[in-house]
Amino acid sequence: MVTTKSAPVNQCSKPTGWLGRFTLWRMNSSHSKLTDWGLSHIPIESHYTILDVGCGGGTTISKLAAIATQGKVYGVDYSEESVAATMKTNTQWINRGRAEVHPGSVSELSFPDNTFDLVTAVETHFWWPNLPGDMREVLRVMKPGGALILIAEVYKGAISAVSKLAEKHAAQTGMTLLTVNEHRELLTNAGYSNAQVIEERSKGWICSLGGKQYNSQP
Repeated sequence: MVTTKSAPVNQCSKPTGWLGRFTLWRMNSSHSKLTDWGLSHIPIESHYTILDVGCGGGTTISKLAAIATQGKVYGVDYSEESVAATMKTNTQWINRGRAEVHPGSVSELSFPDNTFDLVTAVETHFWWPNLPGDMREVLRVMKPGGALILIAEVYKGAISAVSKLAEKHAAQTGMTLLTVNEHRELLTNAGYSNAQVIEERSKGWICSLGGKQYNSQP
């Protein structure tokens, strides 16, 4: 039996039309504190070149551009609505040459090897079509010594109501939800070094971090 995603779920994974624009506006607001919490666990230098995968409504890019004052932030999303929303949210950074936004898929990033000091992904990795392979593709575009951080408000085994609901319906929605240990294994198996997973159990938040070794091959 083939199952299909409901319209609201589709809007979360790939926003389209007026409902997608509303969803992106809501995401910009509701994910802001989660994003701040996640980013607080990783050092971000002023000169960094950064990629935000699944940039959604663009708030994460705004936050990163304000920190990396001498660097540049790139965004990628496979939703046309998300690309448009991110460009609108970040008009000032784009006009100043501090940000760029491109349509594209995490499975085939249009950047050279060893490009980014930091890659971020907020509330998106559980939608990636080939999570193990996509993690390796992200590793390819990271510089040796660079880092990846995955930030989310849902994961398997979390005690929050939203996580329990997402886990209950994961088969129908197509979400790939992982436990804390599975997040760590995902990073390690894809070739990341120093894998760490941090929880905010009272809120059901999680961030997973991994680095690229200096002797890693793209």
